[in-house]
Formats: sequence, C-alpha cells, structure tokens
Amino acid sequence: MNEQNLNENGDYQHGYTRGMEGIDREVYENYLSSNVNHDWIQDRLNEKKQELGETRSRNQQALTEHKTAYGRLQNEVMGLNNAATQMKDMERSINEIDAQTEELKEKRADKAPSYSLIAGLIFLAAGISFIAGDLIISHEIVAYALNIRNSNEAWAFAIGLAMLSVLLKPAYDRLVEEPYHKDESPKAKSRYAGFKLVLSIFAIVTLIVLGWFRYEAYRTDKLKEAINKSVKNLQLNAVDPLTGAPVDSPALTKKIEQALQNSDQLNLDLVNSPWALLSFVLSGVLFAIAGAVSLGMALPVLQGFWYRWLQVDPKLWRLRRRRKRILKQMEPLQQTVTQHMTQKTVLENEIELLPKLEELKAEEAKIRAEIEALENERKQALTDSRIQSFGDGYAHGQVTRDVMNEEEYDAWRNSHLTVSNLALRAKSNASADRAVPRTRSTGMRPHQAIRKAITDRFDENNL
Repeated sequence: MNEQNLNENGDYQHGYTRGMEGIDREVYENYLSSNVNHDWIQDRLNEKKQELGETRSRNQQALTEHKTAYGRLQNEVMGLNNAATQMKDMERSINEIDAQTEELKEKRADKAPSYSLIAGLIFLAAGISFIAGDLIISHEIVAYALNIRNSNEAWAFAIGLAMLSVLLKPAYDRLVEEPYHKDESPKAKSRYAGFKLVLSIFAIVTLIVLGWFRYEAYRTDKLKEAINKSVKNLQLNAVDPLTGAPVDSPALTKKIEQALQNSDQLNLDLVNSPWALLSFVLSGVLFAIAGAVSLGMALPVLQGFWYRWLQVDPKLWRLRRRRKRILKQMEPLQQTVTQHMTQKTVLENEIELLPKLEELKAEEAKIRAEIEALENERKQALTDSRIQSFGDGYAHGQVTRDVMNEEEYDAWRNSHLTVSNLALRAKSNASADRAVPRTRSTGMRPHQAIRKAITDRFDENNL
C-alpha cells in the first residue's frame, strides 16, 4: 500500500513537472500504461510459473501413484491369471471325468444283461451238464461203436465231439441270440421265436424217444429178470432133493438154454431197436445244440456282469475319487480367485479415481503455452515501456533545449560532450540497458528498476 502511494505521488509529481514544462502527456501516459501492464503480466507470469510447478509436482505424484497402483494391479492380475489357469485346468479335468463317467455309464447300460446273474449261472450249469452228457455219450460211441480201446484216445475223441457245442455257440450267438437282443426288427424276433420253437419241438421229440426207449429198456429188464427167475427155478428143479446131485435131464437143459437164448434175444432186440438208435442220435444232437444254446445264453450274461462289476464299476469308483479330490483342491483356489478379483476391482477403482496423466499433461502444456504468451506480452510491454521512457526523456530534453539560451547550451555542451564524458555515458547507458531485464538480481521489482534507470538518465541530463 505504501509502495502504491509512493508510485502515485511520484507519478503525480512527474505529471505536475511535465505539465509545468509543457511536455506532451501522452508519452508518459503510454509509459505508465506499459509499465503497469508489465507489472501485472509479471505477477501473472509468477503465478503461472508457481502453478506450473504445482502441476509438475501433481503430475509427478500422480505418475508415482499410477506406477504403484499399476504394479499392485499387475501382481493381482498375474495372480488372478495363474489361479484362473489352474481353475480352467481343473474344470477341464472335471469335464473330462464327467465325459468319461457318462461314457462308462452308457457302456454299462448297454452291457446290461437280459437275464439275472442267477439265471446266467443256471444256464452255465445247464451248458456244462449238456456238454458233460454229450461227452459221456461220445465216449461210449467212440469206445464201443468205433472200437477204440485206448482210453486216452477215446476220451480225446469224445472231448472233441463234445466241443462241438462250443463250436456251435458263436453261430447261435450271431444268428439268433444277438440279433434278438440288439435288433428290434420283426425278422430277428421271428427267427428267434422259430428257433426256440423248433428246438422245443426237437427237445420234446427227443424226450419222447428217450422215454419210449427207457420204457423198452425197462420192459426188457423186467423180462430178463423174469427169465432169470425161471432159469433159476429150472436149475433148482434139476437137483435131486434127496442127494443134492444134479439131475441129467435133456429136456430141462433145453428149457434153460431156450430161456438164456430168449434173454440174449431181448438184449439184441433192445440194442437193435430203432428207438435206441434214435435215442443216441437225438440225445447227442440235442445235447450239442442245448449246450451251445445254454452257453450262448449264460456267457453273455456272465460277461455283462463281469464287465459291469469288475471293469466299469472300479473305473467309475476311481473317477469319483479323482473328481472329489479335484473339487477339494478347487475350494481354496476358488477363494484365491475371488480375493484376486476383489483386489483387482479395488485397484481399478483406485486407478480410476487417480488424476488422469493425460489431463495433467494437457494442463501442463496449457500453462506452458500461457507462460509463453505472457512472456511475449511482458517482452512487448517492457519494450513499449522503454520506448515511452525514451520518448519522455527526449521530449524533456527538447523542452530544456528550448529554454536554454546559446550561452547556457554552449556551457552544457562543453561540460557534457567531452570524449571522456561521452564514453562514460555510453558505458553507463549500456550497463543500464543490460540491467533492466535483470531486475531479479537487484532485489527490486521490474518497474522499480525501470523507474530508477529513467530517473538516473534524467539526472544525468540535468547535470
């Protein structure tokens, strides 16, 4: 406030003097306007420089905060990516396990037998029984009918004949059993029904023949038993009851021989009976076919239960254990993923709330542009101020020159326009010119330095 009053008093005094001297007021008014404008621009320039420093500090602080936040965010993102990768691997393993489990369940369902395990065991026992019966019949045929006396050779041949049931089993499976279970066409069902019907009729016929042959054998056995009793009675009658010695009776002997011949004839009739032939033939064929059918029904059932219980179920059990283990490992990993996602969201929000580096850079560039514009304005104001100051001094000199008479002017010229004085004044003016833009080093404000330089010039001119 005191400085402003001093400036106003000085301006007033200067204006008063110039008014008394009759100097044009416009020159000094322009000087004052340029000087005040320079002071205002300098103040604005200092404010902008201070604002630029604050903006740079904020920019640096924001850059540091951004680097720190981005570093923490990068750590969280890396942790999240690692955890997410592990989660994806585990989820892929779970999906693979589920796919394998579903596939095994489908296979298990496809392999479901048409009969129960007990039925399969019964069919297996029946098939073994049929093969054993066929083996016995074949052995009898080989040993007696073919007259193979070597026991090992006879059994080997008989086993080969009995294994015809095993040979017939694939044919039965492929032609009858499998099409019936897998193919729903009427042709397969009719074929299966026809085969079962023919087999049933064949079995019934075989049982009838065997029944009739058993009856013939039973009748022959009873007849032989009666003949044996009659022969025994005849032999008892051929002994003298008193002496116990045999009685030589041709008639009795002939009767005994006739009875024995009848017994032998009964055996021959039984052996040569067509019922015996049919019994052996039909029973052998029936046992072979029945063995093949029984094995064809039993083995798929046992195979199905074997596949389901001993192959699929252990795999399903291992897959369930593996799935539970992976799910147990996923629980803490899921918590880790949740934590990383939470921290990532928090850091993203923090970064969003931080000052934008682009905005700070734009603000800094704007302030730099304003400072550059103010520097140009200050330069122009300083130039105008010095020009107006020079013009004011020049006008003041002209007034002084007009007031002087010739003697005063000659005396002033002789005292001021000497060589040494001109050199000293040139050096002083050069120093003053250089001192005006460097007012910051003198500790005075720019307008004070300019005013001091102008006053010094006026004083020198008045000397």
